[in-house]
Amino acid sequence: MRLLTVNVVEQLIPGPKETGFTAIDKRPQPGRVRVGELGLAGDRVCDTKNHGGPDLALYAYAEEDADWWAAELGRDIPTGLFGENLRTEGVDISGALLGEVWRIGDEVEVMVRAPRIPCITFQHRMQEPHWVKRFHQAGCPGAYLRVLREGTIGAGDPIEIISRPDHEVTIAEMFGAQDPAKLRRMLDSGVDLMDELRDTAHRVLSRGLSRG
Repeated sequence: MRLLTVNVVEQLIPGPKETGFTAIDKRPQPGRVRVGELGLAGDRVCDTKNHGGPDLALYAYAEEDADWWAAELGRDIPTGLFGENLRTEGVDISGALLGEVWRIGDEVEVMVRAPRIPCITFQHRMQEPHWVKRFHQAGCPGAYLRVLREGTIGAGDPIEIISRPDHEVTIAEMFGAQDPAKLRRMLDSGVDLMDELRDTAHRVLSRGLSRG
């Protein structure tokens, strides 16, 4: 498992919203890039209401999933096209557990926090019909990461899973089916969760109780 590229914003480009610009245009960087609490040195966030912050510091996407999209869409999916900061190889990002911790290179440690939720900016970027719906149905959203240990990273760095929580809810499952029994075990495990995901899990469980 390794890091293929480290991507930061190339330039701000016009987006679909009244706010004007978006930082979704990420490009690979040479050498080593500093990773801090809020992400990569040199990167930007425009829509701070919906993006950025410690829990969404980095966005990782798998080369294998990008290759699948390339075949599905009949076009290249170059690194950074999806707005990802990290393009990985050999990492099952869809199968990563919420709360799983990775070491990247010799220094940086990150925690898997949440699946990426597609938005109108992503739709505008891709210019593909019904892109948000198609991306959701595909079930390989990539993962947002929280930085636990700062340092530098660069292309070619190894990625190692150094801990996994005691539950079964993966990035793909949180993005998709949201099985109540698995969500219950996740909540009972005491894993560190984002408030939004904890609230979602409680809503799913509440719906199940009301139907029962």
